[in-house]
Amino acid sequence: MARITLDHIRHAYGPKPSSPQDYALKEVHHEWNDGGAYALLGPSGCGKTTLLNIISGLVTPSEGRILFDGTDVTQLPTERRNIAQVFQFPVIYDTMTVYDNLAFPLRNRRVPEAEVDRRVRDILEMIDLSSWANRKAQRLTADQKQKISLGRGLVRNDVSAILFDEPLTVIDPHMKWVLRSQLKRLHRQFGFTMVYVTHDQTEALTFADKVVVMYDGEIVQIGTPAELFERPSHTFVGYFIGSPGMNVLPAAVDGSAVTIGAETIQLDYAPNIGSAKKTELGIRPEFIRLGRDGMPIEVTKVEDIGRQKIVRARFSGHPVAIVVPEDGEIPADARVRFDPSAISIYADSWRVGREA
Repeated sequence: MARITLDHIRHAYGPKPSSPQDYALKEVHHEWNDGGAYALLGPSGCGKTTLLNIISGLVTPSEGRILFDGTDVTQLPTERRNIAQVFQFPVIYDTMTVYDNLAFPLRNRRVPEAEVDRRVRDILEMIDLSSWANRKAQRLTADQKQKISLGRGLVRNDVSAILFDEPLTVIDPHMKWVLRSQLKRLHRQFGFTMVYVTHDQTEALTFADKVVVMYDGEIVQIGTPAELFERPSHTFVGYFIGSPGMNVLPAAVDGSAVTIGAETIQLDYAPNIGSAKKTELGIRPEFIRLGRDGMPIEVTKVEDIGRQKIVRARFSGHPVAIVVPEDGEIPADARVRFDPSAISIYADSWRVGREA
């Protein structure tokens, strides 16, 4: 396995980039631990796949270096980096059987046949294709072919890292859950360094030890699922993580007083907003208390989603979402209180808090 160092990496697909907007991947400078399980999470076009392809060697960065365990591999081709990569769409050998597709990378490395058989059968069981082992791959469905591609990335145990580029896109929801659980089990058992690209927050939060959230070509936060939920470092993280996402409201900050429209909320600390051009208050829907006392609010819609309700409302002229228990009361003259400990203040989209 490998410790992956991204040393001031930047990448532009066009010639002679001259401004930050010319870079598909803005400066990335991070180190990922040997044996870590990381998810690259963000919307389409944010730079996730570009960064993954730089790690794998399919793309050479315009600037910076990539190191595996301290060794510079920036100019090394993919085959010399000793990585396994699983792509979004299945790449398989149609004329081979399912068994031989999985055995192929091991036989290429002259692994003894008894060991090949043991590893292949373990993977066949994991991806639920044992009964298809001797069938030609060309006869399989799209999700079965993707399972083979996924299995071929997992069958080796000598790789520096395993890279996954949205590998579960064509797999049905139940099998997605099964395979994510199996990936976590394999990670705990063998300690592979894994990097998993996805735009699906559920996949990222259930798979990874650390989630790397990307936005507009840069990394805006690396953290555990709990850290991303409780302390989003950027308003995009608050919006993107959670369902519904964080409420982000324009606010004026004066010392420890935060004013939204006609309402003022008193904090027990004074955020250091510096010379920020834009200040905002962020609070997750789970931490707004709906009742008969507090600040006035106008309820516009109630969505009953089974175990809870999502109340859509307007607070000082701004839309907010509030999560209410299934049996929670929604008064006709509703009012709200914000949990002070769950409030985040953002200056120019970046979180400032007690530590500031």
